[in-house]
Amino acid sequence: MTHQKLAFLAASTAATLLAFSPVSFAQDDESLFDEITVTATKRSQSIYEVPIAMSAFEGDKLAQQGIIDIVDIGKFVPNLNITQFSAGHTSSANPFIRGIGLQDHLITTDPGVSVYVDGVYLGRQVGQNWNLSNIERVEVLRGPQGTLYGRNSIGGAINIITKTPGADPGARVSIEAGSRERLNGDFYADTQLSDTTAIAFTGGFKNRGGLGSFVNLPNAGIKVGETQEVFGRIAFRYESDDVAITFAADANDGEGGLRPYTTLIDELGANCRATAANPAVDCLGSNGALYNAGFSNADVARDPYDNNTGQASQARVSNSASGAAITLDWGVTDNIATKMILSARTSEYRAGLDDDGLIDDFLSFPESGQANQQSYEFQVNGDFGQWDFVSGLYYFEEQGDNFQSPVTFNGGTGGIFILEQDTKSFAGFVNVGYDVSDSFRLSGGARYTEDKKDVFANVGSGPFSAKHDSDEISWEIAANLTLDGGMNVYGAIQNGYQSGQFPARPFCLFGGTTTGCLIAGENITATNYEVGIKGQPLDRLQMSAAVFFTQYSDLPYQVSSTSSGGFSTTNLVVDQDSVGFEWESTALITDNFQLQATLGYIDVDVDEQGGVKPVAPLTPELTFSLSPEWSIPMSGGGEVVFRADYSYRDEMFGEPSSDPGRLTKIDSRSLVNADISYRSADELWLIALYGRNITDERYDNARLNTGDYVLQILSNDASEFGLRLTRDF
Repeated sequence: MTHQKLAFLAASTAATLLAFSPVSFAQDDESLFDEITVTATKRSQSIYEVPIAMSAFEGDKLAQQGIIDIVDIGKFVPNLNITQFSAGHTSSANPFIRGIGLQDHLITTDPGVSVYVDGVYLGRQVGQNWNLSNIERVEVLRGPQGTLYGRNSIGGAINIITKTPGADPGARVSIEAGSRERLNGDFYADTQLSDTTAIAFTGGFKNRGGLGSFVNLPNAGIKVGETQEVFGRIAFRYESDDVAITFAADANDGEGGLRPYTTLIDELGANCRATAANPAVDCLGSNGALYNAGFSNADVARDPYDNNTGQASQARVSNSASGAAITLDWGVTDNIATKMILSARTSEYRAGLDDDGLIDDFLSFPESGQANQQSYEFQVNGDFGQWDFVSGLYYFEEQGDNFQSPVTFNGGTGGIFILEQDTKSFAGFVNVGYDVSDSFRLSGGARYTEDKKDVFANVGSGPFSAKHDSDEISWEIAANLTLDGGMNVYGAIQNGYQSGQFPARPFCLFGGTTTGCLIAGENITATNYEVGIKGQPLDRLQMSAAVFFTQYSDLPYQVSSTSSGGFSTTNLVVDQDSVGFEWESTALITDNFQLQATLGYIDVDVDEQGGVKPVAPLTPELTFSLSPEWSIPMSGGGEVVFRADYSYRDEMFGEPSSDPGRLTKIDSRSLVNADISYRSADELWLIALYGRNITDERYDNARLNTGDYVLQILSNDASEFGLRLTRDF
């Protein structure tokens, strides 16, 4: 850790804590803010008492912020950036928290940020960009969560919590229509069947038009970036004095057009690009394959939101996912409770990229994939006054594959790509808390994990198979102090783990050898040191601030190239240090005007590799949002609310190479949403005019340089204006 980073960490910590010394507190007995209760530590707590940096979004307020899916959450959390790429699919969600994530989707890759729905881990990303209609809340936990959430949470975790059947009997119907052929509709019904049973239904559809045309496919029947989806969920709950059983099942099915992207052809040559220092480089004879085959950037679509592909199989994408879960809560005694979560999920998709973006079939990779997972968790939790604990056993199993055929590479057709992996993971965990006094709490825990992976690959040369077994102990310790006036200061050391990963696209097998190729990396570990403060320093201000330093070991960066017979993706293993600051606040300026703000800063230092210093991909140094809201009471008892949401993500790089000449730099972006709503006096009707991305900011989701060409993956997030109507019953 450099002296500059140490100085930053010390100064930020001191400033954060001193700025909210006890003498500045001035609170009334009754808070002006509603208390937010979260389950981030697998027990119900006030968000102020949780000794980690986290954000929480109430489900009923998401639409006002322009949030309709998990990707939109990524615009309003410090140091969170959610991208979409994954074989050109429009349904994927790839979270990066504090510089840790994964933009790929193949079965041998694991995300660095885990996503959970009601305690069930979602192993795959494509097809499971969970819609956020009629949910209770979303929690975003920043930093390694290896003890309670286990593997694949070295960057953090996102919890989606649905509404509990019977908790809010009634019904709601919403419809939304607007520009870009937007038409959404959903309903929610919750009814009490008896004193002990309740049932809840959720269902809906989403439709959004495209941004461009498939210029050379007049009969494609779909637009670039077009999306349609239907979804549904049913939950049944039985609850007696000591036992509660919840059964839930969900499904979604979607299709659409290939997401917007364009191909930037290397017209100078991957190995002899001219630079400012040497502008007259002779590149004849060493250009990329596309250029040497006679193609240039004049052959791709003039408008990057159009697409020049001539392959009809590449125009349309589809996805589906379904799952079922049973949750059993049993209060064994007044002090001991058990919980069991049994789940099974399946997901599949069809997509793929025509990488060259040309009418000619020179580089195309039509793709399908599927995954089946089962998980079982058993918890024993206790509360004995000053002592409490959460403990459990966890088992996860996944079988999945990715299939590409016919692959066309550098004009050669008929290739094949098969990748399969079976994963089994077992874990045992415990976390213990002790209230030293009414104001001081200590907690700590550990988790032991065993992972077994079996992989099979055929890339036109093979087949090949390999195994990888690993185990690790993750741990954490934390302290939380409640100051006079109610502010909470915490310090925590958190540890996280991810098992070693096989390469995503092992075209290095094309030569017929596994040497240095079909081999999983070492265990990936993360240790985070964090201090923070959260609460209400003033009657009209609630806030949280955190300073962190995180060390990552054996972290794989994905590097792609057109070599060894195909589009090869291998792992560049690095050690990385990150230091940063995060702020979230809500200020009640007046009784009718509030201002929400978030700020994230991160500085990432990556060890050199062979004399070259990589950068953390898709990691903006600065993230920022500002959300003013003004409510006007009406004479008849209703209310009009004006809200705007501004979100900023700093410039970043699309891959580990930081060379701007390689065209991997992604510009900063500023997005603005607006919402004007009227709620009736009886609170049964809500009508709103909305605008999303009202300035029509067009930005990149990712950039990948193969050394031959650059894939510029564009956002599917153009401006949209419309009307939203909600009726409660």
